Amino acid sequence: MAGVENKAVGDLTPEEAAGELERLAGEIAGHDERYYQEDQPSVSDAEYDALRQRNQAIEAAFPDLVRADSPSLRVGAAPSEKFAKVRHRVPMLSLDNAFSEDDVASFIERVRRFLKIDAEEAITLTAEPKIDGLSASLRYENGVFVQGATRGDGEEGEDVTVNLKTIPGIPKKLKGSGFGEVFEVRGEVYMSHADFEALNERQEADGKPVFANPRNAAAGSLRQLDSRITASRPLKFFAYAWGETGELPADTQWGVYEALGTWGLPTNPLMRRVKSVAEVMDFYRHVEESRAALGYDIDGVVYKVDRLDWQQRLGFVSRSPRWAIAHKFPAEKATTVLEDIEIQVGRTGALTPRAVLTPVTVGGVVVRHATLHNEDEIARKDVRIGDTVTLQRAGDVIPQILGPVLDKPRGPKPYVFPTKCPICGSHAVREVNPRTGKEDVVRRCTGSLVCPAQAAEKLIHFVSRNAFDIEGLGAKQVTAFYEDGLVEKPADIFTLQARDEKSLKKLKDREGWGSTSVKNLFAAIDERREIDLNRFIFALGIRHVGETNAKLLARHFGTFEAFREAVLAAGEGPDSEAYQDLLSVDGIGDTVAEALVEFFAEPRNEEQIDALLSEVTPKEAERPQTSDSPVAGKTVVFTGSLERMTRDEAKAMAERFGAKVASSVSAKTDLLVAGPGAGSKLKKATELGIEVIDEDGWFERVEAG
Repeated sequence: MAGVENKAVGDLTPEEAAGELERLAGEIAGHDERYYQEDQPSVSDAEYDALRQRNQAIEAAFPDLVRADSPSLRVGAAPSEKFAKVRHRVPMLSLDNAFSEDDVASFIERVRRFLKIDAEEAITLTAEPKIDGLSASLRYENGVFVQGATRGDGEEGEDVTVNLKTIPGIPKKLKGSGFGEVFEVRGEVYMSHADFEALNERQEADGKPVFANPRNAAAGSLRQLDSRITASRPLKFFAYAWGETGELPADTQWGVYEALGTWGLPTNPLMRRVKSVAEVMDFYRHVEESRAALGYDIDGVVYKVDRLDWQQRLGFVSRSPRWAIAHKFPAEKATTVLEDIEIQVGRTGALTPRAVLTPVTVGGVVVRHATLHNEDEIARKDVRIGDTVTLQRAGDVIPQILGPVLDKPRGPKPYVFPTKCPICGSHAVREVNPRTGKEDVVRRCTGSLVCPAQAAEKLIHFVSRNAFDIEGLGAKQVTAFYEDGLVEKPADIFTLQARDEKSLKKLKDREGWGSTSVKNLFAAIDERREIDLNRFIFALGIRHVGETNAKLLARHFGTFEAFREAVLAAGEGPDSEAYQDLLSVDGIGDTVAEALVEFFAEPRNEEQIDALLSEVTPKEAERPQTSDSPVAGKTVVFTGSLERMTRDEAKAMAERFGAKVASSVSAKTDLLVAGPGAGSKLKKATELGIEVIDEDGWFERVEAG
């Protein structure tokens, strides 16, 4: 039977769609962390893009099921704690993708419809190669380079100023004039093919690990704690955009781009202006044909609306600007032998198959493993151990397995997915949704309390980078402590020092430890006795509550006590006011709400939380407001047809003025903005005595501030 993940979007039931969005959110978040934080991508570009495309298609078909931790609302991954953080004054967003000429034509048509431009009027775009490197921002004050940062999660990046100053092509001071008091330049740090090969030769000669590809080499070089290492690496930079600025030197993308060059910043000479789909495709084909001779990696072409006033009107949708798109190149392919299928067990008990391959070079990178997703995927493709399989890769490390090569000898028998956990031997089952009778696509170990893989993985998640992030306590140490019975639940981490002082077998006497390392570990643990609320919520490992959901919940409730009290009250049932209040948090749907209620309804979870809270204090979340706005701090709901702005623009405007936007009306709603066609939300607001205004009234209200 084909899995739900292989069903056409149009054939999905709402329950199946919700399950798919859950799977995609978790899978994409993991890939993002490995790509942006660890510089170790785990899937091919093509497979990653396919996951995002499916997520986007399901969200379009089921808009009410969009998750708060949706990949479409997120950019990159959180910055590493190794570096000081830099808050981007203007978010560093990513781009939507196009994969065909039709996609590009659709993009131009969307721009035309949004701006209400006549068919006769040309829409001029800029077109430039999409560099496969690491995004960075350079802040210039009065023309002097003062700070540089990585993209991070789009809102907050890593301070790599000293390292960026070692790159020869980045000017310490801009030439000429027109850049004003502040001009933040954005671009890509990369490494040429020749420099990459020379670096790997030196690494190999010194007995050090070689890099998989130029992108990894560039990212790893820029994110060094020792700037001398960065200085020894042959990094380059292309400028192509800007963030925070004063007055711009031109009113077009092309004009500002030219100004960047005159100021001494390196720009790509291949950039062009194009005015039609035909010109766009001519440029795309030219760049694709020239790709091998460029001397550096690119993975597509970027198109941007040239007029800046049009860019401003177009604005943004979730994680991407409406006025730009990336046209990706096709993936590369190769064949190799599937030697084995390993089963890995995650912290939620999910059994995930991983392909073990005869090493093969695809696009200059040696590939040894690939994900196989789940047992339905294996059955659908009829992939067998011993098969020769086709791989597809488009610039990363681990590719997608397209299927077996049918004219080659086949494996002797179809693969049989295990029904017992390979770690603890407990039964592994596929849960059945009681409402639909449908099987989950994932098989899970039932030994939650006895399975070492789950217990250890939950602890590893607890101390992971975006949770408690305790220096010196990584996956290796947590696993060792768990196996030796030193740490079996989160609170044990914070009682470790007290127990060690009473123990006859001291931690300092363990292999790999000493007095200094133990002292440092205990100090690092103590530093985390007070922690941001969103990190605390994320660290609990509640199903469906990723980083984005944790941030939303923290900002909404402010304190852990208020959050916990609200969820416990929501346990009275879906019709309760508390449950509806939980759903009113913008981005939180039934799936997340039910998961929260189920988690806090489990007494053993409550016991662990109480034990943890006796050792740790979650900090009150920052809830920024615009004090001089009449809607600051208010909870606003928009309903009906909006005529002067899109729903996304309305939400962005409300948040800019310090308001919170909710998706449903509850007793905690302060204001309902109702356009034509308002229905049940207007009726409920009237019943609850909530203030109702129309769209014009909304503009008058915010402009009055």
